[in-house]
Amino acid sequence: GNTPQAVITRLTDFIGRIQMPPLWALGYQQSKFSYVPESAARNLADEFRNRDIPCDVIWFDIDYMDGFRIFTFDPIGFPDPATLNNDLHNMGYKTVWMINPGVKAESGYFISDQGTAGDHWVYDSNSNPYVGQVWPGAANFPDYTRPATRTWWAGLYAGYMSTGIDGVWNDLNEPGIFDGPGHTMPESNLHRGGGGLTPGTQSQYHNVYGMLMSQASHEGISATNPNKRPFVLSRASFIGGHRYAAMWTGDNIADWTHLGWSNAMTLNIGLSGQPFAGPDLGGFVGDGTADLFARWMGVGVFMPFCRAHQDNIGVDKEPWSFGASVEATSRTAIQRRYRLLPYMYTLFRESSVNGLPVVRPVFFADLTDASLREEDTAFLLGADLLVVPNLTQNSGAAPTPSLPTGSWRTISLVGENSATDVNQPDLRVRDGAIIPAGPVMEFTGEMPLDPLTLIVSLDSTGNAQGDLYEDAGEGLTYQSGDYRLARYTATQSGTTVTVSVQTLEGTMATPTRQVVVEVVTDSGVFSATGTDVANGVIANVAL
Repeated sequence: GNTPQAVITRLTDFIGRIQMPPLWALGYQQSKFSYVPESAARNLADEFRNRDIPCDVIWFDIDYMDGFRIFTFDPIGFPDPATLNNDLHNMGYKTVWMINPGVKAESGYFISDQGTAGDHWVYDSNSNPYVGQVWPGAANFPDYTRPATRTWWAGLYAGYMSTGIDGVWNDLNEPGIFDGPGHTMPESNLHRGGGGLTPGTQSQYHNVYGMLMSQASHEGISATNPNKRPFVLSRASFIGGHRYAAMWTGDNIADWTHLGWSNAMTLNIGLSGQPFAGPDLGGFVGDGTADLFARWMGVGVFMPFCRAHQDNIGVDKEPWSFGASVEATSRTAIQRRYRLLPYMYTLFRESSVNGLPVVRPVFFADLTDASLREEDTAFLLGADLLVVPNLTQNSGAAPTPSLPTGSWRTISLVGENSATDVNQPDLRVRDGAIIPAGPVMEFTGEMPLDPLTLIVSLDSTGNAQGDLYEDAGEGLTYQSGDYRLARYTATQSGTTVTVSVQTLEGTMATPTRQVVVEVVTDSGVFSATGTDVANGVIANVAL
């Protein structure tokens, strides 16, 4: 390829590209190790809605299980998971629950019995089922290199997902072993392979174990809910694993160094073909500080995967946990994300077509500027938005990031002022771009995209354009053309900017909605209101 972008597109020609995720998976998500019993999750759900902070997903870590036995529920803390899921659905939430690979080695436990009967376990060097210590104690581990084992594993999700679970979280799938060498399996363990995978040791298959697990999980969830888009999150993966699961960067630490590393890690994962990734916002291990949490929330809302998470020791890390000021900062940050969801969803669609990442290094904006190539504090969201955060503890000593030249104009989405609020990154739109934005909402399905806001930044010739992709946000009908890809254009003539639209692809009808056009200039913002159409002029804006 002649450009980095072309290289990534060619790479994903070989390793595959993501399917469209469900729209809810792009919303803000809240996790903890762990929200138990179920009343804690219900209280959390109420808090978000009562505090007017958007949230789409509540996560359930291992403590929901009966003695850490996967595919079970604690009969005391979670006596009726189906009712819990249904109640949370009625409030606009989706739920994601954890499944690890370690199966408690216990006669009478149905997963253990099935795995032994089907000969599904990884062997030790003596060709006996390997036993390692994880959360439930002594455990066996599925040999995902075996097609029969992946099929068995996939089938376990049918009853599990029938409780109304929306997504699955595969953790400790390196695999993590508490008493193993290097906290994983011995390299001499044996995998038997099949279906094109040759028999080999753990040293051969260690790096793909997590991806093979998420593949089996993905296939099981898809078979159980064939009319829904599967969502799996995986801690371990391999190149090509984005076809099966999103990923996060693992158990980070609540300190300023790990905040600084988050952007670089997510950017590098994107350059490897995985566009759906992000860190634990706030840091998983350790308390951190109020300032750190506020700063992490400010930048974290622009990551493709946006979830706050924490361990089971120390302070809580919900948006309101550090007091009223940080709560207000977090609310503003999350509302910024929700306003940008139409743009971000369009970027995910672009990634599904050409493999380009959702977040991109700034050198993508100017491949000839060598000074941009080491910049990993500022980053691009798609090709048209530049995110410039301050990731240093001492705001007065923040280094000046290397930024692309051009007329990148600062925009405000919910009345925030990044010049006076160090926690909100400066958000700049490229000249010549149109950014589609929506209203603030409590969760992604709360209301339609009405009004649609078009943020216009004209180039030096008085022109701009941008695309908007829309579909049902769930289901697979988009694969047969049930979507709308529209291109909005702006042209200046004298002191008037005319904004028009052309439907490029798809059979979805043009929504009946109001369109607010905001032309951002060096001297201010000029606006007008019109109505969306399939093809034609939407509005004229007087400058």
